[in-house]
Order: sequence, then structure tokens, then C-alpha cells
Amino acid sequence: MKASLAVLLAALLGVQRVSSLVCWYCDGAESNWGCWRWQTCSSLETSCATIYMGAGIGGASVQSISKGCVPICPSMKVDYLIAAASVKCCSSFLCNISGAGSVQTNHLVLALGILASFFCLFGARM
Repeated sequence: MKASLAVLLAALLGVQRVSSLVCWYCDGAESNWGCWRWQTCSSLETSCATIYMGAGIGGASVQSISKGCVPICPSMKVDYLIAAASVKCCSSFLCNISGAGSVQTNHLVLALGILASFFCLFGARM
């Protein structure tokens, strides 16, 4: 009896516990509020990703957020003039809760727009 218990104990200790990664999931949501579904990752998918793309000028802006499981994380952040894109990854249970990034105002573009407005306004009067 003791031998069979020892064999059973050895077998249980030798078995690795399989736990799948779970990530928040959405595809092209307009905000983080559209990302409240879960996705169980496959054994090949080892990270949770948040992909953000957005553009804005003045008060008008558009953005798209996608989240889910990925096998390889292509982490990146691009913020160019009036558009931004970023990918952030993590590897724990429901870790991709927040957004990846946001569009930041480029002060040079704003200054050039204001300067062009002045030239159009006052240049027409001369």
C-alpha cells in the first residue's frame, strides 16, 4: 500500500500543471470600454497585446484599440505629427487592461497652422 501511494505521489509531482494565459480581447474598439471580453490563449500564444492606433487634429480624433493573445510581441511606439500607433505586451492573467498609448499634440504643427492662418487673414488685406 505504501509503495502504491509513493508511486501515485511521484506521478502527481511529475505532472506539470497546465494553465492557459487569459487576455482581454477586442478588435477595433473605439475605446477601452469596448474591450471587456476574455480570450483564452493557445499554448503557442505567450503574451497579451494591446494595439493602439489613433490620429487627431484640433478637437477631431479617431482611434482604434485591439487586444488579444499573440505568440510574439512586436513592441513598438510611433508618435508622428498627428498620428500615433503603439503595441504593448505583457504575460500575466488579464494584464492588458489599460490602453497602449494616445495621440499627443505636436506643438510645431499647431504653431505652423496658427502662423498660416495669420498669413491668410492678413495677407488678403495687403
